[in-house]
Amino acid sequence: MNSLSPVMPTSPLSMINQVKFEDERDLKDLFITVDEPESHVTTLETFITYRVVTKTSRGEFDSSEFEVRRRYQDFLWLKGKLEEAHPTLIIPPLPEKFIVKGMVERFNDDFIETRRKALHTFLNRIADHPTLTFNEDFKVFLTAQAWELSSHKKQGPGLLSKMGQTVRAVAWAVRGAKGRPEEFMDMNDFIETFSQKINLIDKISQRIYKEEREYLDEMKEYGPIHTLWAESEEGLADTLSGVASCLARCCTATERRLSGLPEALLPVVHEYVLYSETLMGVMKRRDQIQAELDSKVEALTYKKADPDLLTEEIGKLEDKVECANTALKADWERWRQNMRNDIKSAFADMAERNVQYYEQCLATWESFLTSQSDLCSKEPCEENP
Repeated sequence: MNSLSPVMPTSPLSMINQVKFEDERDLKDLFITVDEPESHVTTLETFITYRVVTKTSRGEFDSSEFEVRRRYQDFLWLKGKLEEAHPTLIIPPLPEKFIVKGMVERFNDDFIETRRKALHTFLNRIADHPTLTFNEDFKVFLTAQAWELSSHKKQGPGLLSKMGQTVRAVAWAVRGAKGRPEEFMDMNDFIETFSQKINLIDKISQRIYKEEREYLDEMKEYGPIHTLWAESEEGLADTLSGVASCLARCCTATERRLSGLPEALLPVVHEYVLYSETLMGVMKRRDQIQAELDSKVEALTYKKADPDLLTEEIGKLEDKVECANTALKADWERWRQNMRNDIKSAFADMAERNVQYYEQCLATWESFLTSQSDLCSKEPCEENP
C-alpha cells in the first residue's frame, strides 16, 4: 500500500480539508450545483435529467447565473469533447452508465442520488482544473439551453470520420506503447499497481458495508426479543429491559456510522477505481500521438513520401508530442496530490467515525454494567436484618 500513502505531514482531520495545492487559484470564481433529478418517460425511452446551476464572476460568461437541465448522455458528450481537445489531460471520470449488479435497481431513489452526487463531483472537478475549466465546450454545457446544446453537438465530425479515427488510433496505440520514454513506462507501472490496489480496496469496502448491514439487521432483532423476555421474567425484567435499551442505542449508533460509508468512503474509493481506467486511456492517447510521429519518421527514413512534406509534418508532430508529454506530466503530479489528499481524508474521516461509534457503544454498556453492579451490591444489604 506504499503507493497509496500520501507524503504529507501528520495533522488533525480538521486541517486535512484545508490543504491547498500550488496550482489552484486562491479565489474560486465558478460554482456548480447538480440537483433536482427529474424522470422523463417517452414512447421510446425513460431517462433522468438533472438541474445544473452555475454561478460565476468570470467575464467570458454572458451572465452571472445559469440554470439548465442535462441528462447523462450530455455529460458523456462533454467528457468526450474534453478528451478530444485535451488528449493527455486526466479528465475526471463519470459514473458508470448502468449500476453494478447486486447493488440497486436502475432509476430507484438510491441510484439516482448516487449518480447525482457523482455528476456533481465530475463538473466541480472540471471547474477546479486549471485548464479544463476554460474549455469552450464546458462553457456551452453549463450555459446553453437544450436546443442550443443539441445544435452544438451536431457540429462535430460524422460517424464515418470517427470510425476511421478510432481504427487509426488503435493501430498507433499498439505501436506507440513499444516506444514509450522511461518516465512514461514508470507512470504506466504505477497505474497498473494503483489499479490493482484500488480495485481490491473497493471490493473489500463493499463487502464490509454489506456484512455490517447484515450485522445491524440481526442486532435490531435482539432488542424486541429481550423486551418480550422481560415481560415473562418478573425477577429479571429490569435487567432485560436495560439490555434491550442498550441494544436500541447501539443500533442507532451503528446506523449513523454506516451512513458514513456510502456518503464518504465508498464514493471516493469507487471514483478512483474509475480514475484508474481513465489513466489507462490517457496513456493510450499519449502513445497514439507518439506512434503517429514515429510512423512519419519511418516514412521519411525509407522515403515513402515527399521528404519536404514529411519534414514539415514531423516538425508539427514533434511539437504536438512535446506539448502532450508536458501536459500529462504536469497533470499527473496534480492528480497524484489530489488522490493522496482525497483518499487520506476519506479514511481519516471514517476512522474518526469508528472511534466515536465504539466510544459511544462502550459508554452505553459500561453505564448499564455499572448500574447492575450497584444493584447487586445493594441487594445483600437489604436482605440482612
